[in-house]
Amino acid sequence: MTSMGKTRRTVSVGLCGAALAAALAAPAQAHTTEAHDMTAPAHPAKAHNMTAKHQPTEAQGTAEPSTTADSRPERTPWKLTATGTDARFRGLAAVSRDSAWVAGSKGTVLRTTDGGRTWRNVSPPGAAELEFRDIEAFDTKRAVVLAIGEGEASRLLRTDDGGATWSESFRNTDPKAFYDCVTFFDRSNGLAMSDPVDGKYRILATGDGGKSWKVLPSKGMPDALPGEAGFAASGQCLVSSGPRDVWLATGGGATARVLHSADRGLTWTATESTIPAGDPARGVFALAFQGRHHGIAVGGDYRKDQPSPRAGAVTRDGGRTWQQASTPPPAYRSGVAWLPHSRTAALAVGPTGTDLTLDGGRSWRTVDTGSYDTVDCTPDIGCWAAGEKGRVARLGF
Repeated sequence: MTSMGKTRRTVSVGLCGAALAAALAAPAQAHTTEAHDMTAPAHPAKAHNMTAKHQPTEAQGTAEPSTTADSRPERTPWKLTATGTDARFRGLAAVSRDSAWVAGSKGTVLRTTDGGRTWRNVSPPGAAELEFRDIEAFDTKRAVVLAIGEGEASRLLRTDDGGATWSESFRNTDPKAFYDCVTFFDRSNGLAMSDPVDGKYRILATGDGGKSWKVLPSKGMPDALPGEAGFAASGQCLVSSGPRDVWLATGGGATARVLHSADRGLTWTATESTIPAGDPARGVFALAFQGRHHGIAVGGDYRKDQPSPRAGAVTRDGGRTWQQASTPPPAYRSGVAWLPHSRTAALAVGPTGTDLTLDGGRSWRTVDTGSYDTVDCTPDIGCWAAGEKGRVARLGF
């Protein structure tokens, strides 16, 4: 491709990103009253009971998700797809506008290659008792999925053939460990994190695309706060950007912190966020970074009877300092993602709705009231969301 061709393509994609942001903003403006009135605490959801390790579980019943026309804005941006299951999907890996993977309760993994028109059940055999909470996909064939839980319930599995076969590459044998999230810097190098073991977060590393894992030394990890842990709520408590930078979100302790490593998990620094903590149900639930510096944090209190003030924060220095959003999301949010090819637009999702920011996370407005737990976007202007009762949707505008 000529340099002129590359320039035209870059401009074209950038304009598409701007158009996507504008299209999302339209229903928000049309429903300003609804968005500003949405101050009730988070919608009840199956996942919102806490285990000893401060993780949302699938034990409680849930109200039906908001899918009726009269309970959602007229111009909802999300287009629901038919997955054929009632599993709750907290793991989501968007590959493109057409392709995505989801992973969730009852050991369920689904894959689509036609924009969600059909979903193929590619769940690992014998995994029905596992709780999948994160999935990272390299393409339509290769993916790594994380199962959470104490002791041997925490596992990592990998497929190289679109889910036709799976191999278990890690099974936790330490009863004190509880793995929450996994992230990859590239197709080879990745990390997974566990709640604190002997007072420090435990980090696993792979250099072969998830085929094998090793525990990293803990000497470069700051001490965890009493009661502090990660949240396995959306696969976004551990996120990376670029070849070496990675961030870890926490809650449950006296303050909600964000830990940062610039050397692939060998050494870390910890910074207090502005999102409230001080309770096992409160803290930072999800992070999204655009490059090394500009990041967004969302969270709150996942309990349905508790408000979530100050549920959004922003950093412009790679997490060294955080500023509270001037107009935060109106309720608990568990997932966040930057819109493709935009330096200022992002989406946050939770059980009570989807919010949009057009100013880099400083202010948010609600654009949808459907229930979603996680969100992910791709460079080809594709965004996906997933959540309870088999809900998976793709942006349509």
